[in-house]
Amino acid sequence: MNSDQKTNHQSPIILIADDDCFTANIFRNQLTKDGYEVYVATNGQEAIDMAKSNIPNLLLLDLIMPIKDGFEVISEIKSEPLLKNLKIVILSNLGQEEDVEKARALGVDGYLIKNSLSLQVIKEKVSKFVVGGK
Repeated sequence: MNSDQKTNHQSPIILIADDDCFTANIFRNQLTKDGYEVYVATNGQEAIDMAKSNIPNLLLLDLIMPIKDGFEVISEIKSEPLLKNLKIVILSNLGQEEDVEKARALGVDGYLIKNSLSLQVIKEKVSKFVVGGK
């Protein structure tokens, strides 16, 4: 096997961190069909651990989760040298301006309100963040 054959891992990795398994599975199934490699974490600590072991191209992060909330996850990820440039998009039902501002101040790349978006819009946003680069 030559080195070109070893590096055929081309699928972008998406990490979904959401304790709502129903929602996470809908996103996982659709994004997998779209060609992404998708992992799901159901609490904040698991999201951090998974991000460290399989550095994703994008983290879709809920804010209200057990063990560590989304704000704690963002802070820890941004303090990790290997993860500090990870693209993070909040996907939450928390839409108050103070939550949006706090997340942006911590360095997130986008903020989407779950209950006001269609699956198609979320797919388009994921594609923009993964393909669009920095």
